[in-house]
Amino acid sequence: MNINEIYNLAIKMGTEADFRGEEGVKKFLERKQQKYRKLSDKEKEEFDKESLENPYLDSRIYHIAEDKEIKKVLVGIDIEPAEILMTKEIGEIDLVIAHHPLGRGLAHLADVMDLQCDVLNFYGVPINIAEGLMKEKINEVARGVNKLNHQRTVDAAGLLKINLMNSHTPCDNLAARFLKNLIEKEKPERISELVDLLKQIPENKEAVKIGAGPKIFVGNPENRCGKIALIEITGGTEGSPKLYEKMTQAGIGTIVGMHVSEEHKKEAEAANLNVVIAGHMSSDSLGVNLFLDELEKQGIEIIPCSGLIRVSRN
Repeated sequence: MNINEIYNLAIKMGTEADFRGEEGVKKFLERKQQKYRKLSDKEKEEFDKESLENPYLDSRIYHIAEDKEIKKVLVGIDIEPAEILMTKEIGEIDLVIAHHPLGRGLAHLADVMDLQCDVLNFYGVPINIAEGLMKEKINEVARGVNKLNHQRTVDAAGLLKINLMNSHTPCDNLAARFLKNLIEKEKPERISELVDLLKQIPENKEAVKIGAGPKIFVGNPENRCGKIALIEITGGTEGSPKLYEKMTQAGIGTIVGMHVSEEHKKEAEAANLNVVIAGHMSSDSLGVNLFLDELEKQGIEIIPCSGLIRVSRN
């Protein structure tokens, strides 16, 4: 496989696991294309044309120093200049794959957060409420990432002639779908049962050993789960804390997420909503591993770094 084939595989797998369904993703892209056609020539020059084909703008190819057959990849949750230097030191690595977005992918992180509206709607929150409350949060995230040094790692890869890409939301979609299927199959009744179930996942089992495994952030072990929703596993980053009351009104009793801020925790407590955190690095690792397993099947060697808990299911 070459770099473009690896990247296209990530997008394909992410689309297949998307809560919107493949048809929903297709409609999302069609709306982007309709919007593009209505732009002036000047506006079209500034338009990110990759958005016409890529539903996950937080996932990109950033640098191709040499377009060749990929045999060995270095993969990490966060790739920074230190990891790029490490790549050069290790040698014989054909491609670096980050999970978290870089460069233009980081600049466009807010663009994937519309997905959360559809996930919320999937679990029963009216779409008008989800879109209304998420709009404020999406704008907040867009302002927050605007100040960052997006190109730092990309520039390092360019200077050292390292191939670089990332896959964020596609891998998060894979993790969310995996967890959804597992929870629906096992049907945990109590929060303690849900946590025990999450701890059985190999990535989480390893995370427990270093104190970063699944934890109850709101609620207690004896609480009944009620309807369990995978609200904060995919869709860029945390959604609006104002949505928690609307979630309980939609019949959701427990949410499983990757991380939660203090503001979100307080709002969840006020809404009597149980919050179980599956673990950030371990949940990211789960989604990335499901993607990497497909690369491994193609004979590509995986070198994990930067927080990736590599577990092969092949």
